[in-house]
Amino acid sequence: MKYIYGPIKSRRLGLSLGLSLSLRKVCNFDCIYCQWGRTSSQVSERKEYVAAAEIIAELKSWLLEYPVEAKKLNFVTLSGFGEPTLNTCIGEVIESAREATGAKVAVITNSTLLGSPEVRKSILSADLIVPSLDAVDEEIFKKIDRPCSGVELDSILEGLVALRKEFNGQIWLEIMLLSGINDDIKHIEDLVKWVKLINPDKVQLNSPVRSTAESGVLPVDKKRLAEIRGMLGDKAEII
Repeated sequence: MKYIYGPIKSRRLGLSLGLSLSLRKVCNFDCIYCQWGRTSSQVSERKEYVAAAEIIAELKSWLLEYPVEAKKLNFVTLSGFGEPTLNTCIGEVIESAREATGAKVAVITNSTLLGSPEVRKSILSADLIVPSLDAVDEEIFKKIDRPCSGVELDSILEGLVALRKEFNGQIWLEIMLLSGINDDIKHIEDLVKWVKLINPDKVQLNSPVRSTAESGVLPVDKKRLAEIRGMLGDKAEII
């Protein structure tokens, strides 16, 4: 299988089958915490990196091979080796995956392209969108996510606010917290202001537990995580 991984039993999503919309790491970030390692070649162009028909053909083959597992699926999750919204066929994959499996469809995105009305429209048919937001400060944003040229934090923030107005499904905002980088009180206070504007259904706080792209990237301790969760309110949870 080239595009399928799992299924994975997840506390958040139940039994989830992953679909990658690229064969290699296609991303416009080079995050210091990425479990897939460094982004060897950052890209910002949206195009059909893999045809929807090819991905769905593999999905249908998997469904025939694993009929018992297929019936138990809670979600088909579009994520994979990079940023799924870079593939222009994402809307078609969402619709076809739901039709083929009968499961809900989740999109995990780094939020970089949500400032584009076209991109937001392409994912509105998903059941769940899990966008990430690691920083609301430009310097911290560049230190953590190391975006390629043309990716702007303001566009990400505005896109997240716009998505909430247009999307009727669930939005679970994921925040990756790194010790000594984005977990200071001033930054969290600014983050809280933006979270209120974005108004997600959940705020999911994460901190690295696997190997990271860069050494020395440390998780936030449990006591600090609990403090930050309290600042973010009832919608926040530690995952």
